[in-house]
Amino acid sequence: MCICINCHHVNNCSTYFSIEKQHQKTHLNLAPEFVPQYPVINVNIIRSDLDLKIDWDVVECMSFVENPGKWLILHET
Repeated sequence: MCICINCHHVNNCSTYFSIEKQHQKTHLNLAPEFVPQYPVINVNIIRSDLDLKIDWDVVECMSFVENPGKWLILHET
């Protein structure tokens, strides 16, 4: 699971912007200005008989500041 969803910087983070793009999701911010320090991204490739799925998750980040559920609040507005 991506730790970004519980980070204070999620709506202004350039790395999360990239994760949204990889998942083909709507961006929280079209011009994020925050550049996090040392994000670690796990890329998982899931293969089934019919298709291939790629899952991108930030699992570590030196800039992480916990703010549980911030992304939920942002998606409600």
